[in-house]
Amino acid sequence: MRAGSDLADRARAMLLDALELYRDSPRATNWLRRHVDRINEPLRVAVAGLPGVGKSTLVNSLVGEEIAPLLVEEERQVMAWYRGGAVPRAQAYPTQAPPRDVPVARLDGRLHIDLEEWKAEDLDRMVVDWPARSLRGLTLIDTPPIGGDAAGDVGSRISLDADAVLYLMRQLHATDLGFLQSLQDHPIARETPVNALVVLSRADEVGGGRIDALTSAKRLARRYRADVGLTGVSQNAIAVSGLLAHAGRTLTAEEMTSLGVLAAAARRELETAMVSADRFVGDGVPIRLDARTRMALLERFGMFGIRLVTTLIRQGFDTVDALSEQLVQRSGLDELRESIRQCFTDRHDVLKARSALLALEVVLRMEPRPAARRLVSALEALVASAHDFRELRLLAALDGGRTVLPDPLADEARMLVGGVGTALPARLGHPADASGHELHGAVSEALRRWQEQAENHALGTGQRRAARVVVRSCEGMVAQLRRY
Repeated sequence: MRAGSDLADRARAMLLDALELYRDSPRATNWLRRHVDRINEPLRVAVAGLPGVGKSTLVNSLVGEEIAPLLVEEERQVMAWYRGGAVPRAQAYPTQAPPRDVPVARLDGRLHIDLEEWKAEDLDRMVVDWPARSLRGLTLIDTPPIGGDAAGDVGSRISLDADAVLYLMRQLHATDLGFLQSLQDHPIARETPVNALVVLSRADEVGGGRIDALTSAKRLARRYRADVGLTGVSQNAIAVSGLLAHAGRTLTAEEMTSLGVLAAAARRELETAMVSADRFVGDGVPIRLDARTRMALLERFGMFGIRLVTTLIRQGFDTVDALSEQLVQRSGLDELRESIRQCFTDRHDVLKARSALLALEVVLRMEPRPAARRLVSALEALVASAHDFRELRLLAALDGGRTVLPDPLADEARMLVGGVGTALPARLGHPADASGHELHGAVSEALRRWQEQAENHALGTGQRRAARVVVRSCEGMVAQLRRY
């Protein structure tokens, strides 16, 4: 059984009850039917942030190909949904007309769509089907940048359309915090703030792009995990160099040759050329690469990236595969993928149920009627009692250092509440083919241990509260084993 599947079933049943109750309201029934269907769709993850934070670069890094951004006249970005598909396909969804296919091509590994005839205000969104393994079971939504007049529109669309959010920023500012808080500006959302991850997306620029920039950015991310302002709006904070990750995922043999020339240059000559970006691409640089090639490398890797790759090539990572692996590993992309797995994809049903309950609350609030009172009560009771949300909040508290358990309790708590996998054997630290007898023994022992911790007054109040969440997870596994 997947994590949250029971919660998703209950949310679906409540939507169907509401459909019957509101069968005389075309607006309500259309809304509810859309959300019943949405429960079975791939998880929708929006990528959002202020201008210049690298949203499209991160989308390309996650997918491993050049598919974003999608621009119309005056280089304005439109909302773009990227889904897994057998062949490339693109559909335009106009604001005042039915959707229609538009020509799409895959040229040199890049997505090409002719959008010259379109204006941004005439397009609700573009939906692109793209054959990429990373898009199986996932829809990435590349949003226009927030800020200015567009902030409210983009935030509203994300709240309506997305199940989860990757919020990109350079460093935490009031605008970032305000936007994240606005995503929880809904009664159900405030009770279940479990669908956002913060990404420090230009980690290579921390400290002016020094060679230790990524280390500094990771320290900053650790501080943000415990930041009081972010605790109620984000599950985790991850430092990622989107530029480095993107370059690692899409490195070409031609680029490798040019980088090899830089790495072979005398160290003093290279250091002189890299005093500044202007110096690197200017005339008179004693490097056997023309200015156009140097400019292309600067745009692809940045100053930090060029310093790093030349060092790596000198250390022996001198093939496309070897260098690509190093760049992705050092970029922070793997940590981000793991956090997406833990907080989003492993909790697909939980987040889908959350979206369904948000949609149901909208109908109950916008079209109140006496016969719906029982649904209002059932909705409130379900949100208050849903253990899946408590597990996610505890994981965020453990990862952010807001709840600290003594060793080895912390690692066991993370495992039991699904931090390393939500399948029952993974929660118990057993292989997938473990027998029911083995699992029953393991969960019985875990339940006994954590019941003791929940009553252990040597622990603080917050620690005992965390232990009670773990106890409830163990009790859920005992019930599940009866059906195993």
